[in-house]
Amino acid sequence: MRRLPLLFVLTMSCTPIWGDEPPARPPIKGIADAVISATSLPSVFYTGFLSLANAAHDPLCLGSEQCMLVNSHQRIELTQAGSPPSNSLLELIVFETTNLDRLRAYLISRGVRELPTSGSSAKWIHVRDPEGHRIGFIQADASNFKPNPGQVGQRIIHAGFVVHDRDAQDKFYKDILGFHVYWHGGMKEGEDNWVDMQVPDGTDWIEYMLRVSPDASHKTLGVMNHIALGVPDIHAAQQQLIKNGWKSTEEPKIGRDGKWQLNLYDPDETRVELMEFKPTKEPCCSAYTGPHPAPQQ
Repeated sequence: MRRLPLLFVLTMSCTPIWGDEPPARPPIKGIADAVISATSLPSVFYTGFLSLANAAHDPLCLGSEQCMLVNSHQRIELTQAGSPPSNSLLELIVFETTNLDRLRAYLISRGVRELPTSGSSAKWIHVRDPEGHRIGFIQADASNFKPNPGQVGQRIIHAGFVVHDRDAQDKFYKDILGFHVYWHGGMKEGEDNWVDMQVPDGTDWIEYMLRVSPDASHKTLGVMNHIALGVPDIHAAQQQLIKNGWKSTEEPKIGRDGKWQLNLYDPDETRVELMEFKPTKEPCCSAYTGPHPAPQQ
């Protein structure tokens, strides 16, 4: 698999290296990039069925083999999967910040150790969370963007991945990065299978996928480690997909969170969820605690 170029690599250290007054955390606004591994590139699933715009020459692409614009601030990138592919094909989620240097200083003040490496055209850093998921941060201006005819979904609203130790993840996302619970619920009342952690300065979120077996199959992990595109109308999005050549494998449904959703799967069985921005009925299990996303960032 081709390695993505990095400006900085940050790993967690046990000992803080700052004084008593740590620098303030700058805003973390939302998801900027999602990098997914694929065994066959280029993928017509993303450029055909979803009709995403090719962004191969966009300076904010991180060096993957296939880079596509979702909107002027968000990209989906594909990188060549190894042989055999890893358990999680969701390689990296990158968040937008307003001041990368301040964020880097803040992370170091909270016990993060810098390991410098070569740079790229985009200025960004990355860390691994307590369970090893790669999480990045980027400071960037808007890209030139014009949606393709028939594009389905012009906003990444969340990304989800398997979590086994919620407390450890909370220490990173909640206590250090400032994320907060947006909604939580499960297949049964009183049991959490999903915990949505919203960014501190926007409406996007990450989703803890809980209660997943350690020996889960490739198909199950493809369902759990996923991204979601927001759409205003799930049924209109379904009809556009059909016009784009997609053959229906599932029908839209209202999830336990009260929102209409439709699940798609790329050729490697990584789930790309379509979800309406707002709920159409009361959610199970808990109330929403933050603002809902909207079509425009």
